[in-house]
Amino acid sequence: MIDLRSDTVTRPTPAMREAMARAEVGDDVYGEDPTVRQLEDTVATLLGKEAALFVPTGTMGNQLAILTCTRRGDEVICGEAAHISLFEAGAAAALSGVQFTFAGKAGLFDAAEMEAAIKPLSYYVPRTSLVTLENTHNVAGGRIFPAGDVAAITRRARELGLRLHLDGARLWNASVATGVALSDLAAPFDTATVCFSKGLGAPIGSALAGSRPQMEDARRLRKMLGAGMRQVGIIAAAALYGITHHRQRLAFDHEHARLFWQRLDAGLDPNHAVALEPETNIVSIDVAAPVAEQAIARAKAEGLLISTIVPTRLRAVFHLDVSREETETAAETLMRAIRAACTR
Repeated sequence: MIDLRSDTVTRPTPAMREAMARAEVGDDVYGEDPTVRQLEDTVATLLGKEAALFVPTGTMGNQLAILTCTRRGDEVICGEAAHISLFEAGAAAALSGVQFTFAGKAGLFDAAEMEAAIKPLSYYVPRTSLVTLENTHNVAGGRIFPAGDVAAITRRARELGLRLHLDGARLWNASVATGVALSDLAAPFDTATVCFSKGLGAPIGSALAGSRPQMEDARRLRKMLGAGMRQVGIIAAAALYGITHHRQRLAFDHEHARLFWQRLDAGLDPNHAVALEPETNIVSIDVAAPVAEQAIARAKAEGLLISTIVPTRLRAVFHLDVSREETETAAETLMRAIRAACTR
């Protein structure tokens, strides 16, 4: 079975499992797990921040950023269909008591659109306190947030006294695709998250990075949320292995995504489905909602797992468990499935 539902479906490689088995561990709640400490120091250095905090999921990392950057009743600006608003189970409202307002279209926005979303200062409207960017943007098809817009947004946000958070779950992909260092991509932001189970092939884990005082606050809140972990160096070792050995190979995933798109672009009837040109490892295919569900079922029957990201958009995500040959097979399989679904 070829699984393109997400880059989270990978299994640890034998070498990663070996690193996990050999990991030196201690009780992380006491701050005594040396492998976790090494991972946090590594991430802080890579992102150019004072400190980092290991967390079980990207959702927790994002929510800790909101908790430490806002007050209850505040408003947070993000892009349309941002993960932080769409796929985190309403956590920002439930945990931080904040609400979202959206800027721009298709996940991206510019400084003018950000500023237009800010509420005027008044006692009877929410206080805008935080701006979040997602890079790369998942629903938009793994799109890289344009560097010029990032610079303008973050500069204007600072002038307006707003905090800044980067949801960098797939920041590894953005860095490899652009050649820009992770520290430069994260530099304008107060906090940034990265995910180890997307792209890097680790079985679990993310990190939040920022100033040392903010990370200490986040550590207390992590405990409050039930994520005080013990001998967690076993999984921190997987993340370290992924950072060291799997980061640069993301370029192959990008190549496979482009090859997949080229096959679909050449072979699909644009009246039935449109494959969007990828920037990183995600290919989006826009179809009618009934076609999407039928195509998923037909593809699965032929050995291909694919999913929707929204009802009218199929998403194929490339990762270290998908070879070039499997990429070509997947493209042919999906085209047959879409054609069959469209001719029912």
